Amino acid sequence: MSESVISVPGFWRRFVCLLYEALILLAVIFIASFIFHLIFRDPQATYFRPLYQFYLLVVMGYYFIWFWTHGGQTLAMQTWKMRVVTTEYKKLDERKAMIRYLLAVTGILFLGIGFFWAFVDREHQFLHDRLAGTRIVKING
Repeated sequence: MSESVISVPGFWRRFVCLLYEALILLAVIFIASFIFHLIFRDPQATYFRPLYQFYLLVVMGYYFIWFWTHGGQTLAMQTWKMRVVTTEYKKLDERKAMIRYLLAVTGILFLGIGFFWAFVDREHQFLHDRLAGTRIVKING
């Protein structure tokens, strides 16, 4: 990917993309929850809640990792013409995508610090992108 056709997306583009991503993810979680509840019918069981939370974490991870490694764009990113790439502007491999996902989840657990990092970062990248060696770029062409 050549640097001449890409740029850094602005804050509002990224914010609206995150909102759109949340709506799509809500639908994915709804379907995954329906399947889980069909299989495990006893929500009062002691194992139910931690297993359910872990299951949703894996489902969301699979969603993001699959899209990031197959084109670099989730459905929301396709709409808003953004792509996640390595710092060398190359396609993410599964290992790098998994690291990015786990760092993003960790950043969310710490009160969203990973996303707020974009306000102080010189290139407005998220903290998990900095740590994982990835970046979000806007596709101009």
